[in-house]
Amino acid sequence: MTDLHDSAAAWVHPPAAAPWSIRMRDVSVRYPNGVVALKNVSLDIEAGEMVSVVGLSGSGKSSLIRTINGLVPISSGTLEVGGRHLETARGRELRQLRGEIGMIFQGFNLARRASVLNNVLVGRLAHTPTWRTLLGLYRADDKQIAYEALNSVGILAKAYDRASTLSGGQQQRVAIARALAQQPKLVLADEPVASLDPPTAHGVMRDLRRINQDLGITVLTNLHLLDLARTYGTRLIGLRAGEVVYDGPAATASDAVFETIYGRSIQHEDVLG
Repeated sequence: MTDLHDSAAAWVHPPAAAPWSIRMRDVSVRYPNGVVALKNVSLDIEAGEMVSVVGLSGSGKSSLIRTINGLVPISSGTLEVGGRHLETARGRELRQLRGEIGMIFQGFNLARRASVLNNVLVGRLAHTPTWRTLLGLYRADDKQIAYEALNSVGILAKAYDRASTLSGGQQQRVAIARALAQQPKLVLADEPVASLDPPTAHGVMRDLRRINQDLGITVLTNLHLLDLARTYGTRLIGLRAGEVVYDGPAATASDAVFETIYGRSIQHEDVLG
C-alpha cells in the first residue's frame, strides 16, 4: 500500500487502450417538457484533446456533457464515443461504456458519511463483481489504484476521513480521484469549480490539465468563466441556445468571441478574478 505520508504526485497508470475520441453528427436533445437543449450539434473531438465548453446557464453545456456519457438520451442524430454508437447502447453495453468515462460534477456527488477511500473505490465498480461490492470486499489491486488516485491529487492523508469533513476543494479532488480510479479513456467535468474560491478553482483545473497532459486522457470541461476556459483549455467550444456558435483555439479567443457566445457584453461574474 502507498505510504499515507507520501506527498509525491504519482499519477495512476493510464489504461492500456488509447483515449477516446467523440463524433457527434446533427445531435439534438429534446426533453419531455418540450425544451430543446441541443440543436443539430456536429463536433469532432480527437483523442487526447483538452476542451473547454462555455456558455450561459441554459445554453446546453450540461446537456452536451451528459449526452456524451448517456445520462441524457439524444432525440436525433448519431453519437460515437470511443468508436461505439452511444445512441443505440443499452443495458450492459451502456454500463460498460460509462465505466470507461470519468464524470465529475459541480456538487461532487460523494457519499458524505462514507470514507474518502470508499468514495474513490466507487470508481472501481465497473471492474468489480457485484458480490464484492455488496460486501465491501474490494481486491487489493483495486485499493492500490484508489490510493494512487488519492495521492495523484494530493489528499492521500485524508483516505480514512469522512467525506463530510472535507472542504469543498478537497471534496472535488476526491471526485477527481474517483474518476481517475476508473482508469478512464475520457473525463467529463460539469462545472467542476462553480462553488469554489479562486485559488482552489485553479488547483482543480490544474489537476484536470495534468490528467490530460500527463496521462493523455481526453478531457471536456464545462465552464462559464472565460479566464479559466482560456487558460486551461486548448480548444474552446461555445454554445448558445443549444447551438455551437464558436469552435476554435481557447488561448486566442478574444472578449469579442465570448460576447458572441454569451449574446451580451462581458460582466464581472464571467471572470474568476
